Amino acid sequence: MTDSSTAPGPELSASFHGGTIRPEDPGYDAARAIYNGSIDRRPALVVRPHGAADVIDAIAYARDAGLPLSVRCGGHGVAGTAVCEGGVLIDLAALKGVHAEPDRGVAIAQGGALWGEYDRETALVGMATPGGRVTTTGVGGFTLGGGYGWLSPVHGLTCDNLVAADMVTADGRFVHVSEDEHPELLWGLRGAGANFGVVTAYELRLHPIEPELLAGMLIVPNDDGAADVVRGYRAVVESADERLVTALATILAPPEEFVPPEMVGKPVLGMIACWVGDPAEGAEAMQPLRDLVAGGMDLVQPMPYTAFQAMIDGFAPRGWLNYHRGQHLRALTDEVVDPFLAAGRDIGSPMTQGIVFRHAGAVSRVPEDATAASNRSAPYMAHPIACWATPEETAHEMDWVAAFSRAFEPAMSGGTYLNFEPGTTAADLRAGYGEEKLRRLVALKDEWDPGNVFRSNHNIAPTGWQHPVMPGQRGEPAMEGADTPQTTG
Repeated sequence: MTDSSTAPGPELSASFHGGTIRPEDPGYDAARAIYNGSIDRRPALVVRPHGAADVIDAIAYARDAGLPLSVRCGGHGVAGTAVCEGGVLIDLAALKGVHAEPDRGVAIAQGGALWGEYDRETALVGMATPGGRVTTTGVGGFTLGGGYGWLSPVHGLTCDNLVAADMVTADGRFVHVSEDEHPELLWGLRGAGANFGVVTAYELRLHPIEPELLAGMLIVPNDDGAADVVRGYRAVVESADERLVTALATILAPPEEFVPPEMVGKPVLGMIACWVGDPAEGAEAMQPLRDLVAGGMDLVQPMPYTAFQAMIDGFAPRGWLNYHRGQHLRALTDEVVDPFLAAGRDIGSPMTQGIVFRHAGAVSRVPEDATAASNRSAPYMAHPIACWATPEETAHEMDWVAAFSRAFEPAMSGGTYLNFEPGTTAADLRAGYGEEKLRRLVALKDEWDPGNVFRSNHNIAPTGWQHPVMPGQRGEPAMEGADTPQTTG
């Protein structure tokens, strides 16, 4: 890393106190890398601000130099929009502070905090916020894109718990956003927030959490009997208390101590489950699921919330190639059960997963027009996660995602969750927000970023914006008269 005061080439403001890394510097390749190893972009400058004032300097530098700009929090976004080609990457990794205020029922997290870091601090006061299901996910991108977490059926999306934010705008202003100050912008930050500025701090609502939760995974072979387990799961969760939060997962059994040697690497069906409350109360609610896997692996036990949050971290290795989808479902219908399981039997990579999340509850009780985050009525989400190590596996893994998606076509609502989506075209935005919300979001963009400084994202282009389509990219109008780049690399 070089000090900005002595670095060659174009200069940031003399007041800039953060660090910079350029292509010729040691550590450049590590600095530009994100979790999705299929993204290979080379920014001209990586900027690591130490605070909001440094962010203002970095935005001014990119704007005045006419360079593209991107922002990275945790770097988990599958579309790879955290890294721009030939521009300025604002890496918020140094902004790690998390401060819980239990008396007010909120926590303040800086823009570079990760969910594992956030959860560790809030657990000290016996509280939590719905957050990423992998601890290395960034608080920022997850929140601004909506945020479906394990606690969401009980406490809503992460963005529903966004009370206020500090943000640097495209023209270099530092603004505080809340229900009292810029409430329309807060509406946009709750689901489409990456489009309007760099959020340097988040104020998030906290909820009491038990010291230990009854949680874990229930596993059976993905064989001829698995369909009955899926149908039994559906019957249980659709009549259960919403404090029983769950998901289905088709995976290859990992080489862990709890897996019998003969099952390692074989297709299995897992039920991830947690009772958000007193474990003694949850035992009765959990029992019907445990009964479904009698004779299989029952890994449900009391554990801290932080342990449950970290349970699937091993399936998210940094630098592996990734391709995901996030497709909302009207229901978990009988006609999708067998194709879902068949796709699970064709998994190739040990890190690939086919997940179906159960949502509803508090997510669906928030009115659809209350936030930019959309598709709230969908009770399930299909989330294929292809994650593989070498380019030779790419064709199979991409075909696998397509097959998994086809399996759920009869139950799809037509809506998608953009935080899990690799596409950034206008069609993707329509599936993520719908036409009515897009018009409202374009009006916000016109007000806060008319020059589309923040366009390395699922971009909501301002009115009349025209963006040249670069080699290897696709584009189509996001709204009439606007063009949105494809950035999946």
